[in-house]
Amino acid sequence: MGDFFRLLKGGNKPSFMAAIVNTFIGFLKLGAFLLTGNVAMFAEMMHSFGDAANQLFVFIGSALSKKAPTDRFPNGFGRLVNLVCLGAVIIVGILSYETVKEGIHYLLHPGESTGIAITLTVLGIAVLLELFVLYKAAKEVLHETGKEGSGLSVFGLGFTNLKRAKPATKLVFMEDLVATSGGIIAIIAVLITYFTGLGQAEGIASIVIGLMMFYVVGRVFLENARGAIGETDEEMRQHIAGIILADSHVKDIQRIEVVKEGEHLHVEVEIEVDPTLTIAEADSIKDRLALLIYAQKGVTDVIVEFDEDNLKADWV
Repeated sequence: MGDFFRLLKGGNKPSFMAAIVNTFIGFLKLGAFLLTGNVAMFAEMMHSFGDAANQLFVFIGSALSKKAPTDRFPNGFGRLVNLVCLGAVIIVGILSYETVKEGIHYLLHPGESTGIAITLTVLGIAVLLELFVLYKAAKEVLHETGKEGSGLSVFGLGFTNLKRAKPATKLVFMEDLVATSGGIIAIIAVLITYFTGLGQAEGIASIVIGLMMFYVVGRVFLENARGAIGETDEEMRQHIAGIILADSHVKDIQRIEVVKEGEHLHVEVEIEVDPTLTIAEADSIKDRLALLIYAQKGVTDVIVEFDEDNLKADWV
């Protein structure tokens, strides 16, 4: 148990913070829905509870993925975070379906909701809190990708660099981006209903929010399915190839693999060298290259193999 709590300390911080904030927001929206009967609030409540559950699972998964390799699992637990994310999207998928279904029902049979002051106050608080979490997630994206930013530019930079962020951080950013947008859509729907009497606006908002949630489900599922199978990091692959070829003793590269293991990278390279090198010289080259590769961001496992120079270019 002590080892479990020690691992939790290394879990993804934005996902843990997002889980706490979204749980609080979810209960706020639940209270507002019970008082007002507002269907847009129902959609937002489902979204918040879904995000909270998702982000809690992701936090635990990201922590356990850092567990050291064992004899039974010699490749480590890096892909566990991908498997947890795949499980988490099932929850969001169910809640997305319920949100769309409720929206369609309200669109066909609009009811009367009251307490606009309560509704707008809760939604306003929720949007501000979601923006705070989104800002923190964007800052974490920049930290993980080695970028810098401040103020409102953090949001734009976080979005443009999102592809290179860790799976857990990416999930938090996407979910809170949709949650913030959904909160604003819900506020607009409530105001339209109040000023025009068009009750269907809240049903439309619920459907739109549910579809946005489905979009996150699809994106997260595809990305983590690739991660669970084992996806190549092509950008890092080219970068490491450049480092290896810069060594004067390396004649060519036969093969190089840079596979994502959750938040980590597993690197295997097969290089061509002069066949007259001694074992001691080859060992020195191996140690030198391994140190350089280990120094790259995210690399936790390196295997360097040798082959004799075949006098033709294999790496292009």
